[in-house]
Amino acid sequence: MRTYLLAMLFALAVPLTAQAQSADLVLCDRLAADPSDPDKPADVKGVAEIASSDIATAIKFCRQAAPSSRRAMFALGRAYAANRQAAEAIAAWRKAADKGSSAAMVELGVAYATGSGAAKDEAQARKLFEKAAQAGNPRGVSNLAALGGAGGAAPADPGQVRALLGKAAETNAEAQYQLGVMLSEGTGGAKDDVAARALFEKAAAQNHPGALERMGAFAEGGRGGPKDKDAAKAYYERAAALGDEDAKKALERIRCPYAIKDKQGRLVTTLCF
Repeated sequence: MRTYLLAMLFALAVPLTAQAQSADLVLCDRLAADPSDPDKPADVKGVAEIASSDIATAIKFCRQAAPSSRRAMFALGRAYAANRQAAEAIAAWRKAADKGSSAAMVELGVAYATGSGAAKDEAQARKLFEKAAQAGNPRGVSNLAALGGAGGAAPADPGQVRALLGKAAETNAEAQYQLGVMLSEGTGGAKDDVAARALFEKAAAQNHPGALERMGAFAEGGRGGPKDKDAAKAYYERAAALGDEDAKKALERIRCPYAIKDKQGRLVTTLCF
């Protein structure tokens, strides 16, 4: 009786959304969810790369969860790609994209743009990136911009890209960072360091490496807000810890600020503290 009561209490304590998820989907998420997938629930961390030791297990559980979850279908494509099964990955992403997965649209677009796993088709890649961008996927927006005038295609309109990023930036750190870069450079519209800094700060709060590095640069130079060398160093350190190479260089520059050069202007040594 006591065991039954405990089970009932546990069931009541667990959110209905968690109860509704199958064990297969939970395990698929744990092993193969993409951190940047907009379909991913907030409590699912995701993995940047599927560990080689997890690939077979990820394929198993994602395949079992895929018929009822476009997120799992997309993750199944990731697992197949990690296992070098390009044809299977493309097939899974196509099914997920047909169900509305913007993350799958992006991966399919990349395959068409590069000719990797599919016949190269830049027009089809552009359509997929545009559809993903319209759904608010920041990778769709950035890839649409990157496709530019490749292969003679008309370049993406920076103003349109900026508008699409504005929509995605409401909730997404990558979009906040990308839009911040455009605002800081005056691409696709007026330059606005204050707005750019605010966007970088939002993305930095979510540990976005690029945004942390940009916040360091803005704080160091006093762009868009107060100058604060201590804060700049702290931002650089956080970005460097996440692998950002520009932040590592900035920290080295702070540590060794003076360059000694010979008469020809060649670097002889640096003075470090």
